[in-house]
Amino acid sequence: MPYDKELDECVFAKSWENDAERLTASIYSYNKGTKKLQLTRENKNSQGGYRFAKLGRLTKEEIEALLPLIKEACGHMD
Repeated sequence: MPYDKELDECVFAKSWENDAERLTASIYSYNKGTKKLQLTRENKNSQGGYRFAKLGRLTKEEIEALLPLIKEACGHMD
């Protein structure tokens, strides 16, 4: 069965932003299945819009910003 965006439900999403990027912790459930954590990075372009980027390595500042979001997201996985 191919991926169907309509079946991908976002249960929780919260972001942290600085001048250059946005990191988001979200919980998704596909087709009412197991809830899973997704971490994303979006970089700000010259027009002020965001563009998806590989999460890759994290700075200490980014880790400290994401940890509370991950902890909060965990509460939505039951």
